[in-house]
Amino acid sequence: MQLKDKITKERLEKEFSVTKKALEKVKIIVPEDSGLYEKALENLEMAKRYYSDAEHFKKEEDFASAFGALNYAFGLIDAGIKLGVFSEHNLY
Repeated sequence: MQLKDKITKERLEKEFSVTKKALEKVKIIVPEDSGLYEKALENLEMAKRYYSDAEHFKKEEDFASAFGALNYAFGLIDAGIKLGVFSEHNLY
């Protein structure tokens, strides 16, 4: 197995750091009375739940599942940005 095919503690910690930073900075930018606000909020809450799942998997030393959950969390944030419901200013 090549090193790039392995999820190391260091690589996982970097992903946690990037995703945590994005979750702390992301903001919903559509008005609350718009039809998109509830969906944007649901998307953001789901990203937070995936991050929480990743923390659980990390404690269980299941790095592959933790890494996958982090990627889902970040993907949900990225999708919200692409859809125009989340801010992207200084997110990355």
